Amino acid sequence: MTDLFISDLHLSPERPAITRAFFAFLATRARNADALYILGDLVEAWIGDDDPAPLSREITSHLRALTASGTRLYFLHGNRDFLIGKRFAKATGATLLGEYHPMSTPAGDLLICHGDTLCTDDHDYQRFRRKVRNPIFLWFLSHLPLSKRQGIARKWREQSRAANSNKADNIMDVSDDTVNAVMKQFGVSLLVHGHTHRPATHQVTMGTRMVLGDWDRQGWYAELDSDGIRLKSFDIDGSENQ
Repeated sequence: MTDLFISDLHLSPERPAITRAFFAFLATRARNADALYILGDLVEAWIGDDDPAPLSREITSHLRALTASGTRLYFLHGNRDFLIGKRFAKATGATLLGEYHPMSTPAGDLLICHGDTLCTDDHDYQRFRRKVRNPIFLWFLSHLPLSKRQGIARKWREQSRAANSNKADNIMDVSDDTVNAVMKQFGVSLLVHGHTHRPATHQVTMGTRMVLGDWDRQGWYAELDSDGIRLKSFDIDGSENQ
């Protein structure tokens, strides 16, 4: 049994090298795995499953090829792609997961999430998150014309960059108290998440917290098998790091 976990690729037309690296990852490492878990922010912005953009179609096609090869695919929403829905799942063969997903594994009881819900010291972001994840708001947003959603996505990205540039690093990181409370709530000793772009493995009161890195100069993933779980990276040119 080998499961892989990735997050925060932020695929966009402006970063073709990352897209090529992701497609190569799907065709090699992921195809040899039993399951691939995407923990959110696969793309820089997903404005709806009806987006006809070439990149959206390419992503869907490559993920469908992965599931057709026999690898199970699971997707958990991030803060950039929370509009991914049932149409995407059907087209790719993916299973959509909830905000938190507990798993029993050879490494122990594991909990996966995107990670933004753990950053509870960032009060402005949490207020924004509660607003945009409201089912009524999501329904309204998904029924706007495509061009309107494109404009909203651009505006949100600009606002996010401006807001984050003025925030202290600790505000944008996870809260240790929240991490321990969530791990205790789900009765797990291992938590894997992304979002913060700070790849590392931390020991916390309730056990171990593993943070997936964002894909930039390196691609990051966690590999889980009968020997345990390991955080790995590779250079976008293909070189493997441990």
